[in-house]
Amino acid sequence: MTKQTMTKQTRFNIGYAIGAIFLVLIIQYIVSIGSQIAPISYSEFQRLLHEGKIESVGVSDRFLQGTLKEPLPGGQKQFVTTRVDQEFAGELDKYGVRYTGQIESTFLRDLLSWVMPVLLFVGLWWYLGKRLAGSQGLGGGLMSIGKSKAKIYVEADTGVTFDDVAGVDEAKDELREVVDFLKNPASYGRLGGRMPKGVLLVGPPGTGKTLLAKTVAGEAKVPFFSISGSEFVEMFVGVGAARVRDLFQQAHQQAPAIIFIDELDALGRARGIGPYAGGHDEKEQTLNQLLVELDGFDSRSGLVILAATNRPEILDPALLRAGRFDRQVLVDRPDKKGRVQILQVHMKKVKVAPDVDVEKIAALTPGFTGADLANLVNEAALLATRRGADATSLADFGNAVERIVAGLEKRNRLLNPKEREIVAYHEMGHALVALALPGVDPVHKVSIIPRGIGSLGYTIQRPTEDRFLMTREELENKMAVLLGGRAAELIVFDHLSTGAADDLRRVTDIAQSMVTRYGMSEKLGNVAYDRDPRTFLTGPNLPSPPHEREYAEKTAATVDEEVRANVEKAFQRALELLRERRAVLDRTARRLLETETLEEAELLRLVNDPKAQPQAAAE
Repeated sequence: MTKQTMTKQTRFNIGYAIGAIFLVLIIQYIVSIGSQIAPISYSEFQRLLHEGKIESVGVSDRFLQGTLKEPLPGGQKQFVTTRVDQEFAGELDKYGVRYTGQIESTFLRDLLSWVMPVLLFVGLWWYLGKRLAGSQGLGGGLMSIGKSKAKIYVEADTGVTFDDVAGVDEAKDELREVVDFLKNPASYGRLGGRMPKGVLLVGPPGTGKTLLAKTVAGEAKVPFFSISGSEFVEMFVGVGAARVRDLFQQAHQQAPAIIFIDELDALGRARGIGPYAGGHDEKEQTLNQLLVELDGFDSRSGLVILAATNRPEILDPALLRAGRFDRQVLVDRPDKKGRVQILQVHMKKVKVAPDVDVEKIAALTPGFTGADLANLVNEAALLATRRGADATSLADFGNAVERIVAGLEKRNRLLNPKEREIVAYHEMGHALVALALPGVDPVHKVSIIPRGIGSLGYTIQRPTEDRFLMTREELENKMAVLLGGRAAELIVFDHLSTGAADDLRRVTDIAQSMVTRYGMSEKLGNVAYDRDPRTFLTGPNLPSPPHEREYAEKTAATVDEEVRANVEKAFQRALELLRERRAVLDRTARRLLETETLEEAELLRLVNDPKAQPQAAAE
């Protein structure tokens, strides 16, 4: 039983005891009042009056109360009776009728006249407060706006351990030390050292930062307080700071424990970076309170702060200094070995055919995060279920990769024959340039089946290994491959189409980066003229946001000339390669129009063996 449960039960028992004592006192008072004053009938009062036994009488408009000279048989000397009209009383006396007055009790009416308006006002206030709190996301009403909204997972309720996490071995090793500290905090101070107060998990979206935090709690078997950075701030000023205080207070009561703040950048954004940022901003107050709480607890108390973000560059420097978030753990995209481990974890949950090679699937998915791979396995299982198979095959995984990368097939998007021919030559232009250049990722598949929103065809290249560096020659080859489709259209049809719009954007980005970021221009030299507005966590495929250049107009003109020259050089290179291989281009494009899809093996056979076309067509 936890301390919080015991405290609630103790308060519950004390409340019952106090209520019982008050009830006994009230009953005793009512009984004592009733035993001292005797209610008598009005006729009995007249009899006692005629016999001279009444000492004094108090008269009111509705009843008479007085004192007897001698006590009644019950021992009471005080009496009370109601008043009766004298004329009517005389009529009753003639016939010997025993009579008394009837007092109309107005207690309930008087009570309700006071209580009902109060109850109505309180109910209306509670209802409006509930509606307002609901519209602002305050589940407990206005009285709970300062309470922390953290979800509490007690002990092993997180349901995950280190066995459920794969592909991030370095991060797991870093966090195992935190688990050992939570299990035995006393042993870590024997040499004078201390555990880090805070651990910041940094990595791209979907790499498993939240899962790792839950794993630490599941392994250490301690309470786990989980909250998002955006849940601290509401419309009311001071709510965020109050919730931070309440969160740390709850965690201290259940220490050793873990506080996990997801999306820390929503709360810990650097102060004063906005155009209208002021010192009294609500988010800044919340951040200041968090900084105070991080300074205010002892690391030996068994409380560990974990946080996750994919934008560390915008965090306030005060959060990252020593003594707050002492340790930063990178949770990066997995390499091929890591992807194999992650796929093995997720493939345990689905029925997989015996011939499925995990290594091949991992080779098809460079750059995939853990969440992407989990989605891949699920998509493959759904594809196998849709076609009525008994198990998920390797082909299902390949189709799932294409669906994730290129989008859903649009077989009902009918192209006219001329458009299909242009698309076929365009895609084969990409493929043949890729096959002709050294060091380029091999072509895995070519298709003219429309996919996604605007793709009329696609060429998938599969890298043989993970790459982290690229030379100038490799970048130029990549540009030539991207421009191969446009070059093929110009050679065959002597005109250009809009189908190369995405290729041109990507080629321009590469050429721009070569000139302004990588220093690969002879005219401009080894100078970086443009800071990368993206972080290493967001990925290279995202477009750059607009930003102001930090160089002169003359330099900008030179940059434009160099970018244009690089793109033109790559385009001329693609034209030259395809003109030399015009026969192969026609042969492979015709075959692609017949089959709509060419796999790697058939494509290589068509390129290397001119006689393979009739045989393939017969198939």
